[in-house]
Amino acid sequence: MRAPFERMPQRIVSQELVEEDRRYDQTLRPHDFSEYVGQERIKENLKVYIEAAKGRKEPLDHCLFYGPPGLGKTTLAHIISAEMKVSLRATSGPAIERPGDLAAILTNLRENDILFIDEIHRLSHVVEEILYPAMEDFHLDLVIGHGPHARSMKLALPRFTLIGATTRAGLLTSPLRDRFGVVHRLDYYREDEIETILHRSARIMKISLSPEGATVLSTRSRGTPRVANRLLRRVRDFAEVWGDGVITAEVAREALSRMEIDEKGFEEMDRRILLTIIEKFGGGPVGLETLSVAVGEEKDTIEDVYEPFLIQLGHLARTPRGRVATRLAYEHFSLPPPRGIQESLL
Repeated sequence: MRAPFERMPQRIVSQELVEEDRRYDQTLRPHDFSEYVGQERIKENLKVYIEAAKGRKEPLDHCLFYGPPGLGKTTLAHIISAEMKVSLRATSGPAIERPGDLAAILTNLRENDILFIDEIHRLSHVVEEILYPAMEDFHLDLVIGHGPHARSMKLALPRFTLIGATTRAGLLTSPLRDRFGVVHRLDYYREDEIETILHRSARIMKISLSPEGATVLSTRSRGTPRVANRLLRRVRDFAEVWGDGVITAEVAREALSRMEIDEKGFEEMDRRILLTIIEKFGGGPVGLETLSVAVGEEKDTIEDVYEPFLIQLGHLARTPRGRVATRLAYEHFSLPPPRGIQESLL
């Protein structure tokens, strides 16, 4: 293997098309529970619910999966569809703009089919009202016409299972949340689970990944399979350009350093958020909207993508007055914490 780090080639990362990334996502997605790594308690419970529903020849109860992005909510929906041996129709909350859109989807379902709605917290209030009787009684209440000539019509639906996924469970209304019989929160993955996922993905993609290289990648994957697989593809590019295509610990460390992903798995935006709170706002508290403007990132993205991981690792605290950097955040940047922060936050 030639010395890979003596100079930076002009073209390091291959220019993969978006379609190729999507193809990899589909290829790497587990097809049944035996291939699905992690979330053991959820997985075992779902096996029981599915077996019971199949034994009664009934559709599975409506399911709600919530948690940070990239943890396998969509994958679980596809596995449930395969285990139940029924079709899955996938859509998203923003895509269902009008009641007629929802009616068109529901009336095209067959008995026991699964409707998967990603970002279900973004359903409009009008569409959500139509969904209530569909989930409870399997019928639609439609209003035909306008004004004094309007009339209501009840349309029967096949018995189906609704699977909702959201990163913002707190934004779901109580009437909608209460109509789900199965509710599970997906947690971040352990490093050993991420390593197992990386080795499986490497075999599928025919990538040479050493155990040490997998360990380096797992520690910087933010406990998220989607991030782990993305890093695996990108580090593969460095390995192919720099050497013989084998992802070793040395190659992984240098590649991730070039990608500005540190030993904690922090990306540039993670560091910008923490440093902005520390340097511009004295460690906090600072409001989400102010922080969003200061770092140049949408507040929803900060709240959905970056905050959960920073809070999970203990580098950020969410208080009634705003976001606050913890002592661990100061230590990460080798900065002295303000007096009293140890007592107030740790």
